[in-house]
Amino acid sequence: MPNNIAKRGLTDREILQLCLELEKGRCRSACSTMLETTHKELRDIYKACMETASENHYEIFNIMNQKGWYKTELASIEQIDKVQEYMQNNLHPDNQF
Repeated sequence: MPNNIAKRGLTDREILQLCLELEKGRCRSACSTMLETTHKELRDIYKACMETASENHYEIFNIMNQKGWYKTELASIEQIDKVQEYMQNNLHPDNQF
């Protein structure tokens, strides 16, 4: 696909990046609405929408990652330990749980 130079269109990478952002927004919107909805059936509908958007997001991410367009780094043991310690100390600082 042509690049975006001289208004020739979007690249495949740009299209997937836009799709990824749209799905991320759908996840946020559906989750937020679901959390604010008290009607059981409506809540279930938004939950299903959020799950679908989340699956779509993950699929798009995997495509981009395989093509080298969305790289991630593995966390080191030290980084994981640091986050776990932080979460343990800050989620329940009064040790009620």
